[in-house]
Amino acid sequence: MDHATETEVTEAAKHLRSLTGGLNQVLFGQQELIDLIIAGVLARGHILLEGLPGLGKTELVKGISKLLQLGTKRVQFTPDLLPGDITGNPVLQEVDGRREFVFQPGPLFTNIVLADEINRASPKTQSALLEAMQERRVTVLGKTHDLPKPFFVLATQNPIELEGTYPLPEAQLDRFLFKLEVTRNDVATLQRIVSHRELGTEPQVDSVMTAETFNSLLELTRRIYLPDVVANYIARLVDATHPGQSAAAKGIRYGASPRAALALASGAKARALMHERTNTSFEDVKSIAPAVLRHRIVLDYNARVEGRTTGDIIRDLLEEVPFQGGATPKVLSAKS
Repeated sequence: MDHATETEVTEAAKHLRSLTGGLNQVLFGQQELIDLIIAGVLARGHILLEGLPGLGKTELVKGISKLLQLGTKRVQFTPDLLPGDITGNPVLQEVDGRREFVFQPGPLFTNIVLADEINRASPKTQSALLEAMQERRVTVLGKTHDLPKPFFVLATQNPIELEGTYPLPEAQLDRFLFKLEVTRNDVATLQRIVSHRELGTEPQVDSVMTAETFNSLLELTRRIYLPDVVANYIARLVDATHPGQSAAAKGIRYGASPRAALALASGAKARALMHERTNTSFEDVKSIAPAVLRHRIVLDYNARVEGRTTGDIIRDLLEEVPFQGGATPKVLSAKS
């Protein structure tokens, strides 16, 4: 695979700045969150947004679909939602004079699925998303149906301390590239919201690129160069999340999977593209590591009793695991 050139990266950065500007009009005062969401989408990953109701998670997802001219469907997860309500169901119809079951696609058959309050549905319904998120297809009555390209699940969930929530299974959490925390706004941002928004009205944004342009950005992200020293750092960082592999891992019951390493690589490439670089750096990996690892590390009982959080452990891991001798990745030139 040819590596991205400086000209391609510079042109892509213009489109990404327009996308960032559009999302800033949807969600005020959340620049870091917006940057991570764009990086996650460029990396072709699914994203889980956690936060209290009313912080703008749903509006942010809807804004992305408008800005990118992609199809989107919303599924409101409730305790009585069934797997077939998401994937689709076979319906008995008359075809050529005889009655047979015909598959009717569900809301998964679109580019962006907004899974709203995903942890309010039962585990059985949550698991209906597993195949779709991993393989971009669904199987109903033994027949497999491919999903549109690109396909993303952008899910929102309420903190598990709230009533009526079901914790997502670890296997499903691992399918999400990033888990991002949507925090409350400061006073200045709240004042801006009150001054520029009305209750019940949606932010008006125009598309900033075509679906074809967006697909070209996805391909370009894959071509960002990953130096061997950065790949080695990713491998050592993920290995250090397992018990006994580092001092920071004390309190971890289960560490991150190989999928986490792939997520770190993909996310680092996306961040490099957003910063107009043709290669990834150690800083790219460190910047996205909390979003990649926070939902893939399971703490043991003692750590929870002591009040330690996955955020604390990830911070310690990033301080403990060194860059390889402090080396700086070689920047790949446009001619390389």
